[in-house]
Amino acid sequence: MKRIHEAALDTLEEIGLANAPPSGVEAMTAAGARQDADGRLRFSRALVEDILAKAARSITLYGRDPKFDLHLEENCVHYGTAGAAVHVVDPFTKEYRDPSTSDLYDAARLVQNLDNIHFFQRPMVCRDIDDNLELDLNTIYACVAGTKKHIGTSFSHPDNVDPATKMIHMLAGGESEWRARPFISNTNCFVVPPMKFAEESCLVMERCIHAGMPVLLLSAGQAGATAPAPIATAIVQAVAECLAGVVYVNSVVEGHPAVFGTWPFVSDLRTGAMSGGSAEQALLTAGCAQMHRFYGLPGGAAGGMADSKLPDIQTGWEQGICNVMAGLAGLNMVYESVGMQASLLGFCFESLVLGDDIIGQALRCVRGIEVNEDTVSIETMRQVCLGGPGHYLGSDQTLSMMQTEYTYPVLGNRMSPKEWDEAQKPEILTETRVRVDRLLSEARIQVTDDMDRKIRSEFRIHF
Repeated sequence: MKRIHEAALDTLEEIGLANAPPSGVEAMTAAGARQDADGRLRFSRALVEDILAKAARSITLYGRDPKFDLHLEENCVHYGTAGAAVHVVDPFTKEYRDPSTSDLYDAARLVQNLDNIHFFQRPMVCRDIDDNLELDLNTIYACVAGTKKHIGTSFSHPDNVDPATKMIHMLAGGESEWRARPFISNTNCFVVPPMKFAEESCLVMERCIHAGMPVLLLSAGQAGATAPAPIATAIVQAVAECLAGVVYVNSVVEGHPAVFGTWPFVSDLRTGAMSGGSAEQALLTAGCAQMHRFYGLPGGAAGGMADSKLPDIQTGWEQGICNVMAGLAGLNMVYESVGMQASLLGFCFESLVLGDDIIGQALRCVRGIEVNEDTVSIETMRQVCLGGPGHYLGSDQTLSMMQTEYTYPVLGNRMSPKEWDEAQKPEILTETRVRVDRLLSEARIQVTDDMDRKIRSEFRIHF
């Protein structure tokens, strides 16, 4: 970790980043960055270390209901959605179709009722809307109407931030209420790897900062394409880019809440195609989590993306391996952890609901083994083995541990073959579709009828 840190500092000092907008250049040079004759901004070690000392730590990403607040501290791991899938997958017909705003709303409603999914960031693009402003506004409202968990969103143009802020203030009950508990964060691809600022996204970021919105600083290079092929160097580039982002944010408003979003992806070097479900992706994500902890900064990265086109056994191993590794590495925010198929091109409702079971198992691994006086006491062993029944079934200790030491899947099938046969041999995908339909039939809109009318009178809502 120290070696990667040193390499990232060398990268910022010697290579720097190009294409910062004039407002960003002004802010960062005022903080101590240097713009050279080639137009690139370069950052001294002293500047980076000074800014790191001022950066926000142990931040909270709020839900509209406090029980969904996310505390981004050491060893606090949260799993959620994200992505920009351009298709919705039907695993029964095996067809890929365009997502609609109603699909996004339904995905949010499902997440509201899935206990192991902690936050909701748009996992698909609403392709039924052509106007970019209406797309951004409907994305926010579909998410808010569907869930009270923390929401992540992005903006297609800087000018869209102000109208969105107007909507958000209405939903929050006023600007002061919003600034006290900002329940939406801006997912911002502020860089175009390798080592260039994304000018328009940077302007979005500046407006979001001034609007009091937390920011996810997202660097999404692809190893072997827009990031170096070695896994370690891909992490170096992502860390360098995000350190530049930390300087940028704190140059605009010191201490503004920002998530260190190193999101390097993997290429299958035989074809150049993205390989989000690979072991290399799991290593990249876990390595980035270690770097977040090295800096003591709140961090997020992508995990659980499946290359498989359907929610099948391949999806299971791809989601499971990466999500467990990310969690054990202590990643605060595991984005894209459920529902994503075809290397982020497809979103699947059944995969989302099945993923809730996978994340439940991952969270149990993250919680680890509790060792204390109760859990290592041999008194129960003594009672069972010395004149007792010779087994632990029905013992007070076993009964007391059922709900604390063990987790139970909702859809995972643990029947014996005989029980399975007697139950008419249920198949997990069919049972998942039943649960999806039931959850959607029971889900309620998460804004009041009065607020819904106000929003629809002010903005053109497409669902």
